[in-house]
Amino acid sequence: MTTTIGKLVLVSGLFTASVPALAEIVVIVNPKNPATRMFSEQAGQFFIGKSALFTPVEFNEGAAIRSEFYSKVLQKEPAQVKAIWSKLVFTGKGTAPKEYHTAAEVKKAVAADVSAIGYIDKSAVDDSVKVILTVQ
Repeated sequence: MTTTIGKLVLVSGLFTASVPALAEIVVIVNPKNPATRMFSEQAGQFFIGKSALFTPVEFNEGAAIRSEFYSKVLQKEPAQVKAIWSKLVFTGKGTAPKEYHTAAEVKKAVAADVSAIGYIDKSAVDDSVKVILTVQ
């Protein structure tokens, strides 16, 4: 009986270890940006080219945080967002956001541009950026 319980504990531990924890995503801007708060719907507009008030900074295609951000904020799949940007770029109505591989790169890009807006995991926040939205 102890062996069976031990196997169940081991198997459940392996299963738990293989499920990635969902990141707590925050939307960030430059500390000198006058924005202090934003709703998800507002933030999402910049990431699909519906507003040019801020310059969006993105994670690279295929990044898990990018998919999660699109799902929670835009209620869209990455392919849908890519199609939106492709149309905007093709028609000359927009320029796709610059893409970065790491949170440090996204944070650095936002910190260097007062009009930039990006998103990162909350654990990566420091004084170089200002949080204006915590994504639920």
